[in-house]
Amino acid sequence: MPQRALITGCPGFAGSFLAEHLLDCGDAVLGCAPDGRWQQSSPPGLRDRVELLAWDLAREEQPPEETRRAIEAFRPTAVYHLAAISVPQDCGFEEPTPEAVAVNVAGTRRLMRLAAELESRPRVLVASSSKVYAAVRPETPVVDEQAPLGPWRAYGKTKLAAEAEVRRAVEQSGVDAVIARSFQHTGPRQSPKMMLPHWCQQLVAGGRGPIEVYTLEAFIDLSDVRDVVRAYRLLIERGRRGEVYNVGSGVRRQSGDVLALLQTLAGHQRPVAEIYPGQRYDPIADVSRLAEQTGWRATISLEATLADTFAWWQEQP
Repeated sequence: MPQRALITGCPGFAGSFLAEHLLDCGDAVLGCAPDGRWQQSSPPGLRDRVELLAWDLAREEQPPEETRRAIEAFRPTAVYHLAAISVPQDCGFEEPTPEAVAVNVAGTRRLMRLAAELESRPRVLVASSSKVYAAVRPETPVVDEQAPLGPWRAYGKTKLAAEAEVRRAVEQSGVDAVIARSFQHTGPRQSPKMMLPHWCQQLVAGGRGPIEVYTLEAFIDLSDVRDVVRAYRLLIERGRRGEVYNVGSGVRRQSGDVLALLQTLAGHQRPVAEIYPGQRYDPIADVSRLAEQTGWRATISLEATLADTFAWWQEQP
């Protein structure tokens, strides 16, 4: 059934891909951003098809009057809350910065309050993160939604606090919401602060110097953003109220192998310089709950993700 979807963080990386996917599904889409402006990386086609409203969730308790009237007139049946500081190093190290708390935690609380007040009573999906999980052992990296929680980095702490805001809204205000714990995902248009685009940017720049990487021995769960946003829509349709869902590939990959494959696909072989050498083990997603309740499965190969992302960087000025 077609949706009337409001997306916070619409101009961002995942937000713009989600908007494209929803439009392809025949949904009506309304976007929201702190200043009501698109980003330079936002695809031109979205600007003509999606109205973008201004609401700074980090600083404004309520949306501006004009924004609220537009949302109420739109009557959303679905709200996708993707607005966040999503680059972990921008949130602080062990303790979150005031800005990270304002955006990721207070912003979620304000969005949930709006959802509770809207007459259309939309279903809400809140994008959380695998960073809320406790550290895993190398021999048992796979986690389901009941795995121990215990983030030690600032970003994960803000996401866990945001989940608490969602649960409070579900229990106290009757909001119909689901939480998507997204594992690492990537693709075209992603910030060069993240792993794959950082490598692509260096390869496109040319030269013979080494490619800088954090470590070649990070063991991660890496998905394509286009698979992730498909999962988001399916969760709005079929997820259970108040439930948490892992969204990831379920495949453990080593960062060095991903880089080697990228260099082969790009036709560039450069030496590598590790900035923080050593092994790092991230959680790997058990996506059984997501698959059983929505029928979702990842469909985009790692090779396609790498090729599409590198091609996008080749097109940039």
